[in-house]
Amino acid sequence: MSTHPTLSQLDRYATGAPALDEPSVWAIEVHLEDCADCRARLAGSTTGDSRAVIERVAMNLAREIAASPAPDARTRPWSVLRHRWLVGTLSPWLAMTVAVLACAALLSGMRTGLPSLVLLIAPLAPLPGVAVAWHRRADPAWELVAATPAAGLTTLLRRTAAVLAFVIPALALVGAGTGVSLALTLLPCLAFTVATLLLGTLVGVHRAAIGLILTWVFVVVAPSLATARIPMFLQPESAGIWALTTVVLTVTAIFRVNGFRRLSRHG
Repeated sequence: MSTHPTLSQLDRYATGAPALDEPSVWAIEVHLEDCADCRARLAGSTTGDSRAVIERVAMNLAREIAASPAPDARTRPWSVLRHRWLVGTLSPWLAMTVAVLACAALLSGMRTGLPSLVLLIAPLAPLPGVAVAWHRRADPAWELVAATPAAGLTTLLRRTAAVLAFVIPALALVGAGTGVSLALTLLPCLAFTVATLLLGTLVGVHRAAIGLILTWVFVVVAPSLATARIPMFLQPESAGIWALTTVVLTVTAIFRVNGFRRLSRHG
């Protein structure tokens, strides 16, 4: 961020006020890493009682650390990988995604007269996982992870990549089994994932994912099921448009990357 946070923002950050949204917390933490003046202002934002509590906690921790045995020097690469790229609460959402895709493939194979459900829900497949990839209410260790240098956007991108690494093979397998075009299965999936991250710079990734899911369901899925017709933008000739859309959204998201660090009133 190019400007310093205000005293009011630092006060809310110091007291853990819930009104301070996640992008604002990330922005302040990134700024504090390089700004000694703001770190000094933050220290002055705490009350005397708060400083006394911090000092007592520090003393107690120092005594416990001194009395504890030396930690095991062995590294646990899988543990580090799991916290950076995965989170336990993603498992139910990924399992639900696979179950929904399996049901869609089964219904498509029954030739019930409905349009391809796999094609209709493919753009939404990764969004539930992306919505909970980096969210304080979905990650039990959010406070611990948020205190690390790899927190915020880096963790979000890593966990989004982990979601895609799980969802894309499942989509490819289901699409191949139902005869759906691979391009029209995967390209909308990628476009919606990038769109979620891009909108996340404005309203937060959690809200962006929910908004895109609801919009697609009511604007595309429901009318398609009612008319038993696939819309034009999911026809085979639209694959090039989806590819171009994905590229444009990706480039735009790269230029908007600082939106995750800029102070915002959105959650």
